[in-house]
Amino acid sequence: MIWNQVYDPFGNMVISTLLAAIPVVVMLVALGFMHIKAHIAAGLGLLAAVAVAVFAYGMPMGMAGTAAMYGGFTGLLPIGWIVLNIIFLQQLAEQNGSFRILQASLSGITDDRRLQLLLIAFCFGAFFEGAAGFGTPVAVTAGILIGLGFSPLAASGLSLIANTAPVAFGALGTPVITLAKVHGYDLMEVTAMIGRQLPFFSLLVPFWLIWAFAGRKAMMEIWPAILVTGLSFAIPQYLVSNFIGPELVDIIAAIVSMVSLILFLRVWQPKKIWTSPSIKGHDSSAHEAKPPVASEEYTKQQLVQAWTPWAILTVFVFVWGLPPVKTFLNSLFAPKFVMEGLHNLIMKMPPVVPTPHPESAVYVLNLLSATGTGILLAAILGALIMKYKPMEIVRTFGRTFWLVRYSLLTIVLMLGLGTLTRYSGTDTTLGLAFANSGVFYPFFGTLMGWIGVAMTGSDTASNVLFGGMQRVAAEQLGLSPNLMGAANSSGGVMGKMIDAQSIVVASTATRWFNHEGDILRYVFFHSIALACLVGGFVTLQAYVWPFTSMVIH
Repeated sequence: MIWNQVYDPFGNMVISTLLAAIPVVVMLVALGFMHIKAHIAAGLGLLAAVAVAVFAYGMPMGMAGTAAMYGGFTGLLPIGWIVLNIIFLQQLAEQNGSFRILQASLSGITDDRRLQLLLIAFCFGAFFEGAAGFGTPVAVTAGILIGLGFSPLAASGLSLIANTAPVAFGALGTPVITLAKVHGYDLMEVTAMIGRQLPFFSLLVPFWLIWAFAGRKAMMEIWPAILVTGLSFAIPQYLVSNFIGPELVDIIAAIVSMVSLILFLRVWQPKKIWTSPSIKGHDSSAHEAKPPVASEEYTKQQLVQAWTPWAILTVFVFVWGLPPVKTFLNSLFAPKFVMEGLHNLIMKMPPVVPTPHPESAVYVLNLLSATGTGILLAAILGALIMKYKPMEIVRTFGRTFWLVRYSLLTIVLMLGLGTLTRYSGTDTTLGLAFANSGVFYPFFGTLMGWIGVAMTGSDTASNVLFGGMQRVAAEQLGLSPNLMGAANSSGGVMGKMIDAQSIVVASTATRWFNHEGDILRYVFFHSIALACLVGGFVTLQAYVWPFTSMVIH
């Protein structure tokens, strides 16, 4: 039986929008204000989504259940698989003392916590976003920061804030490539347009990051280093996106930024060293922060051994992100499972698409090509180099699985919620509410991308969801489709820090379990404020000279 999506089931957009928002509101209120455990909050949100989809939108119960199950499978692979294996590597490094040596070597570059944050959360995180995406950068950087003694809230919340500027070009440009492929944008034009929006925020985010961590005064004390970090990322980001393409934007920009900062710190150091590992002001996890360890001398061999597992991880993640490698591995093993009762039985309807279009639902078990598998192999190879015995490796993996069991369950339930909202059309209702804003559309259209990522956890998914709508709305209002397609992706990146799966990844990486609500409350202001700034900038590009001259028509 074919079921057509209905975006205004009550013939009143206000009522329909309020109903569509119920599942997300239930989960966020339960998580952020009622302090309910994340997996229970996600379960309540999923139940609310089923109720709204079935009783308000008329979706058949069987379809709703299958859509939720499909999302759950997606939650396990690739997202949960990444989380499990990165925590596995982290556990191995901690058990043999490698993290302590890692900390000492980073202190050799700088003892200043602010500069460590720039180097790890922003530069190193951007590289992993560009190579892998899908939660990898937050898992890696939050894990390293907690190992270096940062408070759990600082490690998790600041990793989320830092992981914004690179998201639009994450996983070798997947969000942009998908936007162009699915909705008919010219790939180079929309890539270049994003590259004329995000560099301004790539320059801003490092300043914002340090301000959020240490306050305005402490930020100004290291402004030269922040400026070097931001400029050396923003300029390559613009050049590569406008003249080469989307695939290597983040990787090149991250490497240039990392090298530039390290070289700059050889000739410049702040007058005052910031040693506090906690967020200035109210940090509910400050008592859990570890004080800086006493400086110790380590041999070159010890330093190499400590860094080797992370170097191996970097190589494996990069290789696993290459399309030819993915294609080869998928040719060996990647069975497809058609979701019976859902596949091609739901029709996406205008104005989201020009003509009714069936929604596919095929789960691909791409276990070999999954980024998490690359991380697992890197962890095993790193463990052997760290002289772990095979049974010790197996036991550590078992302990890691038990450690993150509730986090995995949470990710499954949250992805079930996000997938159900997509197939039921409730997320489209929310998007249409933003689309009906007339002259203010450039601002609210940007926020549409933000809410898309906040709900789905993916800039790619947000582009699939709203990219077509952005094109239609732009043409109706006489705006450049490239401008609004790019705005969907650029605005979306700011939603990445509040999406539920990213928050769970961060809490798991820092082992700050059952504090997802604390993380959400901390990052929410930063997310909405930065999204509004992007919306304001897109509005300038739409209407105000000389910003209009930046637009590609």
